[in-house]
This record gives sequence, C-alpha cells and structure tokens, in this order.
Amino acid sequence: MRGRQLLTAALSAALATGTTIALAAAPSQAAQPGSWSLTPANSDPDNRTIVETADSWSLSGRLGRQSAERTTGTLTFPAKTLDSAVNRISAQVEASIPEGSEVAVDVRGKRPDGTWSEWTEIRPDAPAVLPNRTTTIQPRLVLSGPRGASSPTVDSIELSASYDASAKPTAQLGPADGYRVFATREGLVGGTTANGHVIVERDHFVALPSRRGLADNNSGNYTVQVCTEDGARCEWAPVWDVGPWNTKDDYWNADREMWQDLPQGTPEAQAAYQDGYNGGKDEFGRAVANPAGIDLADGTFWDGLGLQDNSWVIVTYEWTVGGPWGTVTAGPVLNVRSEPSTGAPVVGLAARHAQVRIECAVTGEVVEGNDQWLRLNSGKYVSAAYVQIGEAPPAC
Repeated sequence: MRGRQLLTAALSAALATGTTIALAAAPSQAAQPGSWSLTPANSDPDNRTIVETADSWSLSGRLGRQSAERTTGTLTFPAKTLDSAVNRISAQVEASIPEGSEVAVDVRGKRPDGTWSEWTEIRPDAPAVLPNRTTTIQPRLVLSGPRGASSPTVDSIELSASYDASAKPTAQLGPADGYRVFATREGLVGGTTANGHVIVERDHFVALPSRRGLADNNSGNYTVQVCTEDGARCEWAPVWDVGPWNTKDDYWNADREMWQDLPQGTPEAQAAYQDGYNGGKDEFGRAVANPAGIDLADGTFWDGLGLQDNSWVIVTYEWTVGGPWGTVTAGPVLNVRSEPSTGAPVVGLAARHAQVRIECAVTGEVVEGNDQWLRLNSGKYVSAAYVQIGEAPPAC
C-alpha cells in the first residue's frame, strides 16, 4: 500500500487498512513557519544502511544487530538552515509499509553552544517539539521490519517547521549525573551498526537502547563517559549502535519515551531481569537474560576500561551536560592520563570523534607545540593538541 501518511513510531493498524491519517494541525499561536521536501532526487544522505534508488529509500539488509528477528536502518540528511528560529516540526511521508514494518522520522536542532539536541521522533498525534528555538534543523529517516520480510519503502518526506512559545519539548533531558548500569560486550566484528559503521577488531564505541542518542557515523555528537565503578579507568566513546535489548528506552531522561513508570536511570532490561518488570521481557517480547543498559565495543571493554567480564559501570551521557566541549581528533584512540604529562600513567582512553565535555584547561608538557592539557574528569587529562575545541574551557 502506498500513500501520503503522517509519520508515526509504528505506522501499523491504520496503514494496513489504507486509512489516510491527517497531519496534526498547527496551534493558533504557531508562527514563522518553514517547509521543505526530501526525495531521493534531491537528497545527499550520509550513509548507506538504507538503500537509495532514483525513486525511493528501503532497507539495505546489512544490519539489525538489536534483534535476531528484526532489521533496522537509519539515514541522516543534511542539516537545513531556516530563515526564522523554530521549535516545532511535523512531517508527512509517501511510503509503502508492509505489515509489521516501521517508518519514522526523527529531528534534532542545533543548540546555542554548537552541539545538537537529542533526536526526537515525530509522532502521529503531535509534532516533535525541540528543547530550544533554532534555525538549524536536521532530519533522519528510520526504517525497520522483520528480518527477511519485504522492506518498507519511502518515496518522499515533507517537513514543516514553526515556532510555538507554548509547546512543551517532546524529550526533557534529565540531570547530568552518571548512572550505574550493567555493561555487556558487543563483539560482532564485521557487522554493521545502526548508523552504518562496520565494526572492526578492538573497536571503540557503545550502544544504548534508544536511538535518541545515536550519533552519526564517524561522529561523536552523542558520546558517553563510561567508567569502572571505582573510577580508576574511563573511556569517552561515541554512541554508534542501538541496544541492548530495547530500542526506545532512553532511561537517562526524566521524560523517557517508553516505560515512564520506571525510575530515571533504571534501564527497562534491568527492571525486567531483576524485578520481573513487563513480565521479564523487553519491548519485542523476548525474555531478558541480563540487566544490560549499555553495550561496549571490544576495545572500549578490554582496553578502555580493562574489563574481563560483563560488569557494572558508571555512565555519563555527555550531550546532557552543559559547559565547554571539544572533539577528539587523534585516533583510533587518545590516551587519557592521570597528570598533564605523557609520562603520567594511562587511566583511560578517548575514542576518535568523541565529543567530550571539558572541566578546565591547565599548562603541562608540550605536545606538538601545544602546552595545554584538558581535564575531562578528576585525575583524567588529555593533550589539547589532539582535541578540536568547540567551546573554550576556563583555566583550572
């Protein structure tokens, strides 16, 4: 079935019967609208986890690690600069969606400090509302379906943006505190992540069970600081995959997408495994076999944190933290040292592309002509020679 439909997290019953769903009406106080269209003919997507032909987009079939029964792909479009600041985004799509498949559009906006807001899904009953007014908007297409089944196909996407002073943001970010969650090792070398990254040996990235914090391929615009429970070792790594277990469990947010009755900071898989929440099952109805709230790539697991087995860790979601920031340019990893000197012990790693928050800057050993070192955490320093500064830090 093909037709113009309002984007939804799961375009299911109504689409299966061919019903056309009207686009949500803009409230009377909405102002300063803008609109634009995306088609395979005028787009320039940044990865190929979704196949693009001259007429449509569909799943490539090369990924889907989050579930043995399901495959998912994402495609991020170039950012759009509007003449006026907006905070409210709606969408319509021209699509063919087989039963059991999903088509969604996520959007995000550039924040005043130059970082991105979280991805927010446009829903059938309401537009996405961003946390701040912005003139820079970026959309992303998400396709999902049962493995081996016919892929959903999308011909075009029409986006409409406006400003509504009374609108409440769809996703409310919580405090920047780190949460104690159970970490498992992802492995899957040679596989493809949800953002199109092909996993290599001793790779450095993480997976979280929500695509709200899924970074672009070769980008760290969503990065976590993950540390051992005693804080002895930490790694700053980009979020390049979706999982484990769930796909819509942004447990770090106060206003989470699913499982709103759970405490903030408690992954649904943890509650299911420990307390029998949701009958002990994940969102796909699978029996949860461990309480994992984060997956670590092999290099992050073994080299960054020095783990030997699945373990409890402390995770901070860097994009929820305000303050100075920078992007790691050395790679594949940058040593994190206990003092601002190359002779100091290595106490962790920062992966290339990781977008890190910086506490302050201090003068230390000269590295490639640069004597500035950046403190990322107490007793955790990196040379500024290998970090592109986004917002300059104060002196320590």
